[in-house]
Amino acid sequence: MDDTRDMLKLIALDAEDLAIVSAHMQDAVLKVADCAYLPRERRFAMVACRFDWERPDDPHRRLSGLHFESVLGVRKVGMPDDPGAAMNLLAITFEPGEAPGGEVTLFFSGDAAIRLTVECVEAQIKDLGPVWTAGGCPEHKIDGPA
Repeated sequence: MDDTRDMLKLIALDAEDLAIVSAHMQDAVLKVADCAYLPRERRFAMVACRFDWERPDDPHRRLSGLHFESVLGVRKVGMPDDPGAAMNLLAITFEPGEAPGGEVTLFFSGDAAIRLTVECVEAQIKDLGPVWTAGGCPEHKIDGPA
């Protein structure tokens, strides 16, 4: 498989853009240690193995970087203490605060979350190259009326 085919690079500057980034990052897997807050740079960054939802009939994962700029603070909720613990990213949301700022939340399986207080939405996702075949397409069990 060609590592450079269809490499993704997106920038999010508002809530709608961030929803698109969230869709591309859904079911990305990473370790706790793959996340870093750099307060001097006002940046939160992470590296994850994202599932490529553009071709679910040809399941594969890619190494991708995601970072947020203009980050004023970070709060972790329910995150594992073990830096080697694996996490599954479920969604990324934006809750407006004092315009143009607010709170970006990265939701993980196991009721864990990382909340970023941001001056504004400014995020970028970029595929870093490596791509490999995935064992299958992630499945989501949806609870609903029987």
